[in-house]
Amino acid sequence: MSAEQQGERLELSVDEQDAGLRIDRYLSGRALPSRSLAEKVISAGLVTVNGAKVKPSYRVSPGDLIVVLIPPPQEVEVRPEPISLDIVYEDGDLLVVNKPRGLVVHPGAGHQNRTLVNALLYHCTDLSGIGGELRPGIVHRLDKDTTGLLVVAKNDFAHAALAAMLKDRQIHRWYLAIVRGAPATGEGLIDAPIGRHRIHRQKMAVHQSGRHAVTKYRVLAHYPGYSLVQLKLRTGRTHQIRVHLHFIGTPVVGDQVYGKGPELGLPGQALHACRLRFNHPRTGATIDCFVPPPADFQQAVQTLAPDGFNYEYLALDNWGLDC
Repeated sequence: MSAEQQGERLELSVDEQDAGLRIDRYLSGRALPSRSLAEKVISAGLVTVNGAKVKPSYRVSPGDLIVVLIPPPQEVEVRPEPISLDIVYEDGDLLVVNKPRGLVVHPGAGHQNRTLVNALLYHCTDLSGIGGELRPGIVHRLDKDTTGLLVVAKNDFAHAALAAMLKDRQIHRWYLAIVRGAPATGEGLIDAPIGRHRIHRQKMAVHQSGRHAVTKYRVLAHYPGYSLVQLKLRTGRTHQIRVHLHFIGTPVVGDQVYGKGPELGLPGQALHACRLRFNHPRTGATIDCFVPPPADFQQAVQTLAPDGFNYEYLALDNWGLDC
């Protein structure tokens, strides 16, 4: 394979704290965005350790010099579509998008078009291809009916760096939710492992064989029968906030999977990714984006409290930044 065919070259040196990790796990979140992609790249012979090719099961040692030849972007099979995007921040490496309710992030079963990826491919001609041919640029995702901020990589350098930052909890994500009832305390941690539901395989659930998952929360306002809650992710499991809030007995309003479905006039769940903060992977500058919840979310709060809620102070409030 020629250098042109191999794409970008990355070098990593293993620290003491990572000794004994499988190399596919070590590369996931450092050089490559997922363990499955790391396994494919290793199996294709594009990874060497101290000059020798290894298997995905190889366990790294301190001082190992790992060279990763990232394959060039695959030809994307999804088509660009002229879908309007609410872009909060953009430069040559990345963009931050405010995703509306109902927009699926990437193509999948039942959603082959009209996704955020289709819109991004129309807007950008240089999206990162490292995420796989159906997920170019996607570093993290939001559920279809969750609104708010997510970051998208425009090149492989940004994608690998942002994936590593996400894994190391250097990308801070805050959410707002309207929930039924009220948590037992005004502020706390929900530390409960999450895995695939043993019976309903399309759902997630808290059980001891699941993966470590931690959500920080604080109650912003109490209403009759409901609460407005702010949340901060420490981990990023599938459906984590929705599963954790259901687990403590305060499901997200409008959640048709873990809650009671539509209420308060909302067409979907009352969950909004309101703030995203991280250091730019190339310049180190702080990127700190905030968007208030959409009009239907705000109207639901006004249904409960005519004066509504002042969301703007949350843009500068550093609650949970150390989480």
